Amino acid sequence: MNFLEQRIVKDGAVKPGNVLKVDCFLNHQMDVELLAEIGKEFKRRFANKKINKVLTIEASGIAIAAFVAKEFGVPFVFAKKSKSVNIDGDVFSATVESFTHKCTNTVIVSKKFLNSNDHVLIIDDFLANGCALQGLISIVEESGATVEGIGIAIEKGFQSGGEIIRTAGYQLESLAIVEAMDDKKGTIEFRKQ
Repeated sequence: MNFLEQRIVKDGAVKPGNVLKVDCFLNHQMDVELLAEIGKEFKRRFANKKINKVLTIEASGIAIAAFVAKEFGVPFVFAKKSKSVNIDGDVFSATVESFTHKCTNTVIVSKKFLNSNDHVLIIDDFLANGCALQGLISIVEESGATVEGIGIAIEKGFQSGGEIIRTAGYQLESLAIVEAMDDKKGTIEFRKQ
């Protein structure tokens, strides 16, 4: 069992509806030592790629992406879920459905932050059905940039997202892949990697 799987077992909670609650260390209150370790692990897994930008989606992926970008020594950009007055100029956009929040958002990235010279590592906290990733991939492709890889902290292997992304030919690295969860027993089963 790797460091993230151990932490999920120790501090995560399984809730009805295939919800894995990790808010005490990953996506509400954040353990910066754990995030630093996640950043180092993604650097190790994508060390052979020429990454010059990290991309994530608002909001839970931001902290993880910051630590990953620090390891690569590159900036990171996050797709915003709403346009605000401080975003000027043209934007790339995609419509994404959130498994966790049960809603659809149009996410945007300013065109001044992604272009055809960029080699992008996409980072997010969870992968369920893959809708957010597909939206981020479409934004990268629309910009003319290259998706060098995708890093996910926790993948729900019993949902279709991972298979969809891998079948599309992307290098997808998930630090923990949950094969099954039982909210009544509070148990989590991980895929061997």
